[in-house]
Amino acid sequence: MAGRIPQEFLDQLLSRVDLVEVINARVPLRQAGHDFMACCPFHAEKTPSFSVSPRKQFYHCFGCGAHGTAIGFLMAYEGLEFLDAVEDLARLAGLEIPKTGGGDDGSSRVLLEWLAQADRFFRQQLREHPARQRAVDYLRQRGLTGQIAGRFGIGYAPPGWENVVRALREAGATPDQLIEAGLASRDEQNRLRDRFRDRIIFPIRDRRGRVIAFGGRAPDSDATPKYLNSPETRLFHKRSELYGLYEARAHSQRLQRLVVVEGYLDVVALAQHGIPYAVATLGTATTDGHIERLFRAVEELVFCFDGDRAGRAAGWRALDAALPFLRDGRQISFLFLPEGEDPDSLIRREGQAAFEQRLAQATSLADYLFAELRGRVNPDTLAGRARMAEFARPLLEKLPEGHFRDLMEARLQHDAKLVHTRLRPPAPAPIRTVDHNALLIRTPLRKAIALLLHRPELAQTALTDDVALRDSNQPGIKLLVDLLDILRNQPQLRAAALLERYRETREGAILERLAQWTPEPELAEDQFGFEAEFADILDYLRQRDDPEEQWLEALLQRSAPSALSAEEREALRNFGKVRKV
Repeated sequence: MAGRIPQEFLDQLLSRVDLVEVINARVPLRQAGHDFMACCPFHAEKTPSFSVSPRKQFYHCFGCGAHGTAIGFLMAYEGLEFLDAVEDLARLAGLEIPKTGGGDDGSSRVLLEWLAQADRFFRQQLREHPARQRAVDYLRQRGLTGQIAGRFGIGYAPPGWENVVRALREAGATPDQLIEAGLASRDEQNRLRDRFRDRIIFPIRDRRGRVIAFGGRAPDSDATPKYLNSPETRLFHKRSELYGLYEARAHSQRLQRLVVVEGYLDVVALAQHGIPYAVATLGTATTDGHIERLFRAVEELVFCFDGDRAGRAAGWRALDAALPFLRDGRQISFLFLPEGEDPDSLIRREGQAAFEQRLAQATSLADYLFAELRGRVNPDTLAGRARMAEFARPLLEKLPEGHFRDLMEARLQHDAKLVHTRLRPPAPAPIRTVDHNALLIRTPLRKAIALLLHRPELAQTALTDDVALRDSNQPGIKLLVDLLDILRNQPQLRAAALLERYRETREGAILERLAQWTPEPELAEDQFGFEAEFADILDYLRQRDDPEEQWLEALLQRSAPSALSAEEREALRNFGKVRKV
């Protein structure tokens, strides 16, 4: 869908979805008073500091500062664009996004449509093109059935320079769109040419099942290159995409583990023989982007590589990429196959049960890491054990703080026969911190907005036409007046809807900070106390224009600390007097 989403729809959507449900489906939450807590999914920590407020429909991590609404959470956790996050929440709430005008031919939506049409074209060619037989014979030779080919959408790009180009140009695609979608390129004579020619086609899908790219495999084993992927586009980034992940998740919404292999056909063959939870990287080494995507889906990974030198090098690169993501509860193991075998050939020869037995007996990451380290040194000598510790130091330092890191350090102590690993640097000097909760409401105006975000119904207790506030020249007073007007007209709105109205604005940055304020637990449900305090603050704001307070408010409204001079920052730190209302 192109164009802007109506504000009324966003308000309705955020009133329908429950942030607690959205987050709990991805990060287990536990109730703590009126809010919910968890270990933050955006940084490693031992003690939960990630708080979710059902009242505000707002999350905030007191450790790393991550915060936002349901839309913001999906954007950060799933790596989605704003519109994709809204569409996901709309499906969850059973709402249909109203279509509006706007957009342009270069938008991602248009590119997705041409990729979908190309996908249909390739599938049709595998069924109908006269030259298809070589591709069909190759797939049959690899033991694939028509059913599994249909499930993964396998197709065929026929020989010739402009089959896809001609078909999609006739449907209305422009040359620039075909190039931007990765379907075509220009030759030395500036002629538009198909990227994929005489190749078996494997569509690559995003997490929602939309085709974003293609992989092409030549039917002849001596062709060069044997595999060809779509180029990098605005939709396709091969360092973070995984072939087969959508199909694995579509087969089971409760995946327990994923097997990471190297090729498209390995994924398809494993699925055909009863292991539908395999994925493949797209011709690249395993990256941190891949690991992050995988751990969003499951807690257990098995890397399955050939047992030759290249396979073991790929395994070590995967281990190195995975270390920073191994917080407590996550598990990685490695399965290296017999010489000359790949997952496709091995499962056809041994069957599902034997292959799953191999997976169950895969080498744990700890055993693999320390076996590799021992292979590089002579662990029977003092010098060898010292070198082993030196090799291990940069690896174990990549692990996030937690029990797993502690156990890995203990393992190194045991294997290298060390008294101390000396992996941890000296504790840094304590940093002077500011009480952010108190700083947030340092002025009465900010306290009024914080109260309003916490209890939007307070707007109904204020005057409908507050001339004194509207005419005030105090910095920030217009934001308070605008919030009061919005909430009087739409009393059902919660803090999340207000925040989304001001997304990516200076006022929005202020509101996001103030939404982090929480009242003392014993006062959290004191409705009359909130009403009295809010009324007193409004009275105060109507009657006073304090130059010192205006100065402070002007400083606090600057969105970034770097916007203040050194003198202003020092003055702000020393402004310790909190006004009583």
